[in-house]
Amino acid sequence: MAVRTVRLDEEAEEALREIREATRVPISEALKRGLHVLRAQVRQGADRRPFELYRGLDLGPGGYAIAPATESKGAVKRAIEKKRRR
Repeated sequence: MAVRTVRLDEEAEEALREIREATRVPISEALKRGLHVLRAQVRQGADRRPFELYRGLDLGPGGYAIAPATESKGAVKRAIEKKRRR
């Protein structure tokens, strides 16, 4: 088993304190659980396609893609047809 030294800023220290009070687990267990959760998130995101990632971004008004780049010609046609119907 490896021994690590971790430096925490005040915000992280406060979060760790709240977690320990709520769960009553030792610091090492709280950090291990956090690592497991982060690893699961990383693994889940590793199989996402670029358009899926892009779709999840909040770019504000006018920044939303209507289709992936591989379908851009068809998407442009549909957008123009939709605009003509107005």
